[in-house]
Amino acid sequence: MKTTRDRAIMSRYDFRKPGIKITYGFMVLCIFLISLSMLYPFVNTFLNSLKSTKEFFTFPAPFFPSKFLWANYKESLSVLNIALYFKNTLFIFLGNSLFSLTFIGMAAFSLSHLRVPMKKWITLYFLSTLLIPANSYLIPNFLNLKGLGLLNSYWAYWLPAGANAFFLLLLKNFFDGIHKELLESARIDGASEFRSFANIAIPLSVPILITLILLGFSTTWNDFYWSSLVMNEDKLPLAAAIYTKVMYTGSTINWNIRFAILTMTLIPPAVLFLFFQKYIISGLSVGAVKG
Repeated sequence: MKTTRDRAIMSRYDFRKPGIKITYGFMVLCIFLISLSMLYPFVNTFLNSLKSTKEFFTFPAPFFPSKFLWANYKESLSVLNIALYFKNTLFIFLGNSLFSLTFIGMAAFSLSHLRVPMKKWITLYFLSTLLIPANSYLIPNFLNLKGLGLLNSYWAYWLPAGANAFFLLLLKNFFDGIHKELLESARIDGASEFRSFANIAIPLSVPILITLILLGFSTTWNDFYWSSLVMNEDKLPLAAAIYTKVMYTGSTINWNIRFAILTMTLIPPAVLFLFFQKYIISGLSVGAVKG
Protein backbone atom coordinates (compact mmCIF):
# COMPACT_ATOMS: atom_id res chain seq x y z
CA MET A 1 0.00 0.00 0.00
CA LYS A 2 1.43 3.33 -1.04
CA THR A 3 1.83 6.08 1.51
CA THR A 4 1.48 9.76 0.74
CA ARG A 5 3.83 12.43 1.95
CA ASP A 6 3.26 16.10 2.40
CA ARG A 7 4.77 17.97 -0.49
CA ALA A 8 7.62 20.27 0.50
CA ILE A 9 8.46 23.58 -1.13
CA MET A 10 10.52 21.73 -3.73
CA SER A 11 9.85 18.14 -4.80
CA ARG A 12 12.21 15.52 -6.25
CA TYR A 13 11.01 16.49 -9.69
CA ASP A 14 12.13 20.09 -9.09
CA PHE A 15 15.64 18.92 -8.21
CA ARG A 16 16.03 17.38 -11.67
CA LYS A 17 16.25 20.87 -13.14
CA PRO A 18 19.83 22.28 -13.19
CA GLY A 19 18.65 25.81 -12.35
CA ILE A 20 16.87 24.61 -9.22
CA LYS A 21 19.96 22.71 -8.07
CA ILE A 22 22.19 25.76 -8.52
CA THR A 23 19.75 28.05 -6.70
CA TYR A 24 19.28 25.57 -3.86
CA GLY A 25 23.05 25.07 -3.52
CA PHE A 26 23.59 28.84 -3.39
CA MET A 27 20.95 29.19 -0.66
CA VAL A 28 22.57 26.41 1.40
CA LEU A 29 25.97 28.10 0.99
CA CYS A 30 24.53 31.43 2.19
CA ILE A 31 22.97 29.77 5.23
CA PHE A 32 26.28 28.07 6.03
CA LEU A 33 28.24 31.34 5.76
CA ILE A 34 25.72 33.19 7.92
CA SER A 35 25.85 30.41 10.54
CA LEU A 36 29.65 30.47 10.46
CA SER A 37 29.76 34.24 10.94
CA MET A 38 27.39 33.96 13.93
CA LEU A 39 29.29 31.08 15.58
CA TYR A 40 32.77 32.56 15.07
CA PRO A 41 32.63 35.09 17.98
CA PHE A 42 31.57 32.35 20.42
CA VAL A 43 34.24 29.91 19.27
CA ASN A 44 36.91 32.62 19.24
CA THR A 45 35.97 33.69 22.78
CA PHE A 46 36.25 30.11 24.03
CA LEU A 47 39.61 29.48 22.34
CA ASN A 48 41.05 32.77 23.60
CA SER A 49 40.13 31.75 27.13
CA LEU A 50 42.44 28.73 26.83
CA LYS A 51 45.53 30.58 25.58
CA SER A 52 48.50 31.78 27.57
CA THR A 53 49.13 35.50 27.99
CA LYS A 54 52.16 35.37 25.68
CA GLU A 55 50.23 33.48 23.03
CA PHE A 56 47.34 35.90 23.28
CA PHE A 57 49.52 38.88 22.28
CA THR A 58 51.45 37.05 19.57
CA PHE A 59 51.16 38.65 16.13
CA PRO A 60 49.66 37.17 14.11
CA ALA A 61 47.68 35.51 16.90
CA PRO A 62 47.03 31.78 16.37
CA PHE A 63 43.41 30.75 16.17
CA PHE A 64 43.91 27.55 18.19
CA PRO A 65 46.02 27.58 21.38
CA SER A 66 49.14 25.42 21.38
CA LYS A 67 48.11 24.11 24.82
CA PHE A 68 44.67 24.19 26.39
CA LEU A 69 45.11 26.00 29.71
CA TRP A 70 42.02 25.00 31.69
CA ALA A 71 43.60 26.58 34.77
CA ASN A 72 42.51 29.96 33.37
CA TYR A 73 38.96 29.17 34.46
CA LYS A 74 40.07 28.36 38.00
CA GLU A 75 41.97 31.64 38.15
CA SER A 76 38.98 33.56 36.81
CA LEU A 77 36.87 32.39 39.77
CA SER A 78 39.34 34.04 42.13
CA VAL A 79 39.27 37.29 40.17
CA LEU A 80 35.48 37.74 40.12
CA ASN A 81 32.90 36.43 42.57
CA ILE A 82 30.71 34.97 39.85
CA ALA A 83 28.45 33.10 42.31
CA LEU A 84 27.45 36.35 44.08
CA TYR A 85 26.65 38.25 40.90
CA PHE A 86 24.88 35.24 39.41
CA LYS A 87 22.66 35.10 42.51
CA ASN A 88 21.94 38.83 42.16
CA THR A 89 20.99 38.30 38.51
CA LEU A 90 18.57 35.48 39.35
CA PHE A 91 16.99 37.50 42.16
CA ILE A 92 16.48 40.48 39.86
CA PHE A 93 15.08 38.22 37.13
CA LEU A 94 12.58 36.52 39.46
CA GLY A 95 11.34 39.88 40.75
CA ASN A 96 11.08 41.31 37.23
CA SER A 97 9.11 38.27 36.06
CA LEU A 98 6.71 38.44 39.00
CA PHE A 99 6.01 42.15 38.63
CA SER A 100 5.85 42.26 34.84
CA LEU A 101 3.65 39.19 34.34
CA THR A 102 1.32 40.08 37.21
CA PHE A 103 0.65 43.76 36.54
CA ILE A 104 1.06 43.70 32.76
CA GLY A 105 -0.99 40.50 32.57
CA MET A 106 -3.92 42.06 34.45
CA ALA A 107 -3.66 45.25 32.39
CA ALA A 108 -3.63 43.31 29.10
CA PHE A 109 -6.59 41.16 30.20
CA SER A 110 -8.55 44.26 31.18
CA LEU A 111 -7.92 45.94 27.83
CA SER A 112 -8.94 42.76 26.00
CA HIS A 113 -12.01 41.51 27.84
CA LEU A 114 -13.28 44.12 30.33
CA ARG A 115 -15.37 47.20 29.68
CA VAL A 116 -12.68 49.81 30.17
CA PRO A 117 -13.68 53.36 29.14
CA MET A 118 -11.73 54.57 26.11
CA LYS A 119 -9.64 51.40 26.13
CA LYS A 120 -8.61 51.85 22.49
CA TRP A 121 -7.08 55.22 23.33
CA ILE A 122 -5.46 53.79 26.45
CA THR A 123 -3.96 50.96 24.39
CA LEU A 124 -2.72 53.45 21.80
CA TYR A 125 -1.19 55.56 24.57
CA PHE A 126 0.81 52.64 25.97
CA LEU A 127 1.87 51.35 22.56
CA SER A 128 2.99 54.82 21.43
CA THR A 129 5.72 54.65 24.08
CA LEU A 130 7.40 51.99 21.92
CA LEU A 131 8.29 54.80 19.51
CA ILE A 132 10.31 56.60 22.20
CA PRO A 133 14.01 55.61 22.37
CA ALA A 134 14.80 53.86 25.64
CA ASN A 135 17.80 56.12 26.33
CA SER A 136 15.59 59.22 26.38
CA TYR A 137 13.80 58.23 29.61
CA LEU A 138 16.78 56.89 31.54
CA ILE A 139 17.33 60.20 33.34
CA PRO A 140 13.62 60.73 34.24
CA ASN A 141 13.44 57.18 35.61
CA PHE A 142 16.62 57.72 37.58
CA LEU A 143 15.34 60.98 39.07
CA ASN A 144 11.98 59.39 39.97
CA LEU A 145 13.67 56.48 41.75
CA LYS A 146 16.05 58.88 43.52
CA GLY A 147 13.12 60.96 44.72
CA LEU A 148 11.43 57.83 46.04
CA GLY A 149 14.61 56.72 47.81
CA LEU A 150 14.77 53.45 45.86
CA LEU A 151 18.32 53.68 44.52
CA ASN A 152 20.58 50.75 45.45
CA SER A 153 17.53 48.54 46.00
CA TYR A 154 15.98 45.84 43.83
CA TRP A 155 12.86 48.00 43.46
CA ALA A 156 14.87 50.04 40.97
CA TYR A 157 14.59 47.01 38.67
CA TRP A 158 11.20 45.63 39.63
CA LEU A 159 9.10 48.79 39.31
CA PRO A 160 10.19 49.66 35.72
CA ALA A 161 9.68 46.00 34.76
CA GLY A 162 5.98 46.36 35.59
CA ALA A 163 5.54 48.96 32.82
CA ASN A 164 6.85 47.16 29.73
CA ALA A 165 4.75 48.25 26.73
CA PHE A 166 6.17 45.53 24.47
CA PHE A 167 5.06 42.80 26.88
CA LEU A 168 1.66 44.50 27.08
CA LEU A 169 1.35 44.34 23.29
CA LEU A 170 2.20 40.65 23.14
CA LEU A 171 -0.11 39.67 25.99
CA LYS A 172 -3.02 41.75 24.70
CA ASN A 173 -2.72 40.21 21.24
CA PHE A 174 -2.81 36.77 22.82
CA PHE A 175 -5.74 37.55 25.13
CA ASP A 176 -7.68 38.90 22.15
CA GLY A 177 -7.63 35.38 20.72
CA ILE A 178 -9.30 33.82 23.75
CA HIS A 179 -12.95 33.16 22.98
CA LYS A 180 -15.24 35.43 24.93
CA GLU A 181 -17.71 32.55 25.35
CA LEU A 182 -15.33 30.91 27.83
CA LEU A 183 -15.24 34.00 30.00
CA GLU A 184 -18.98 34.57 29.71
CA SER A 185 -19.60 31.00 30.86
CA ALA A 186 -17.37 31.60 33.87
CA ARG A 187 -19.30 34.78 34.72
CA ILE A 188 -22.61 32.90 34.51
CA ASP A 189 -21.21 30.32 36.95
CA GLY A 190 -20.42 33.12 39.38
CA ALA A 191 -16.68 33.59 38.76
CA SER A 192 -15.23 37.04 39.32
CA GLU A 193 -13.12 38.81 36.71
CA PHE A 194 -9.95 38.08 38.63
CA ARG A 195 -10.84 34.40 38.93
CA SER A 196 -11.53 34.25 35.20
CA PHE A 197 -8.13 35.80 34.62
CA ALA A 198 -6.35 33.41 37.00
CA ASN A 199 -8.20 30.16 36.18
CA ILE A 200 -8.95 30.58 32.46
CA ALA A 201 -6.69 33.18 30.83
CA ILE A 202 -3.44 32.23 32.58
CA PRO A 203 -3.60 28.45 31.88
CA LEU A 204 -4.36 29.16 28.22
CA SER A 205 -1.46 31.62 27.99
CA VAL A 206 1.41 29.30 28.91
CA PRO A 207 3.21 29.64 25.51
CA ILE A 208 3.28 33.43 25.55
CA LEU A 209 4.15 33.53 29.26
CA ILE A 210 7.17 31.27 28.69
CA THR A 211 8.21 33.54 25.83
CA LEU A 212 7.99 36.64 28.01
CA ILE A 213 9.94 34.94 30.80
CA LEU A 214 12.74 34.03 28.38
CA LEU A 215 12.81 37.54 26.91
CA GLY A 216 12.90 38.93 30.44
CA PHE A 217 15.81 36.66 31.29
CA SER A 218 17.70 37.91 28.24
CA THR A 219 17.08 41.53 29.24
CA THR A 220 18.19 40.96 32.84
CA TRP A 221 21.23 38.91 31.85
CA ASN A 222 22.51 41.50 29.37
CA ASP A 223 21.73 44.64 31.36
CA PHE A 224 24.73 46.61 32.55
CA TYR A 225 24.12 50.31 31.89
CA TRP A 226 20.99 50.79 34.01
CA SER A 227 22.48 48.62 36.76
CA SER A 228 25.61 50.73 36.95
CA LEU A 229 23.43 53.82 37.49
CA VAL A 230 21.13 52.58 40.26
CA MET A 231 23.11 49.88 42.09
CA ASN A 232 26.18 49.63 44.30
CA GLU A 233 28.78 46.96 43.69
CA ASP A 234 27.40 44.29 46.04
CA LYS A 235 23.98 44.18 44.27
CA LEU A 236 25.09 44.33 40.66
CA PRO A 237 23.97 41.66 38.16
CA LEU A 238 26.61 39.64 36.38
CA ALA A 239 26.83 41.68 33.18
CA ALA A 240 27.25 44.96 35.09
CA ALA A 241 29.88 43.39 37.37
CA ILE A 242 31.87 42.21 34.35
CA TYR A 243 31.58 45.66 32.76
CA THR A 244 32.72 47.56 35.85
CA LYS A 245 35.34 45.15 37.23
CA VAL A 246 36.68 43.18 34.25
CA MET A 247 36.22 44.98 30.95
CA TYR A 248 36.86 48.61 31.91
CA THR A 249 39.96 50.31 30.52
CA GLY A 250 42.00 50.41 33.75
CA SER A 251 41.61 46.72 34.56
CA THR A 252 44.86 44.80 35.11
CA ILE A 253 43.27 41.36 34.59
CA ASN A 254 44.95 39.34 31.86
CA TRP A 255 42.96 39.09 28.66
CA ASN A 256 42.86 35.30 28.64
CA ILE A 257 41.27 35.43 32.11
CA ARG A 258 38.78 37.99 30.87
CA PHE A 259 37.79 35.70 28.03
CA ALA A 260 37.42 32.81 30.47
CA ILE A 261 34.94 34.89 32.49
CA LEU A 262 33.08 35.85 29.32
CA THR A 263 32.90 32.22 28.21
CA MET A 264 31.34 31.12 31.50
CA THR A 265 28.74 33.87 31.26
CA LEU A 266 27.85 32.82 27.70
CA ILE A 267 26.88 29.28 28.69
CA PRO A 268 23.59 29.81 30.65
CA PRO A 269 21.75 31.96 28.04
CA ALA A 270 23.04 29.81 25.17
CA VAL A 271 21.82 26.59 26.80
CA LEU A 272 18.51 28.19 27.81
CA PHE A 273 17.69 29.44 24.34
CA LEU A 274 18.80 26.23 22.63
CA PHE A 275 16.33 24.21 24.69
CA PHE A 276 13.48 26.74 24.74
CA GLN A 277 13.69 28.31 21.29
CA LYS A 278 10.51 26.54 20.15
CA TYR A 279 8.58 28.27 22.92
CA ILE A 280 9.94 31.65 21.85
CA ILE A 281 8.93 31.11 18.22
CA SER A 282 5.49 29.73 19.06
CA GLY A 283 4.84 32.40 21.67
CA LEU A 284 5.71 35.28 19.35
CA SER A 285 3.74 33.83 16.42
CA VAL A 286 0.67 32.66 18.34
CA GLY A 287 -0.71 36.16 18.60
CA ALA A 288 0.09 37.14 15.03
CA VAL A 289 -2.55 38.20 12.55
CA LYS A 290 -3.95 35.17 10.73
CA GLY A 291 -4.82 35.44 7.07
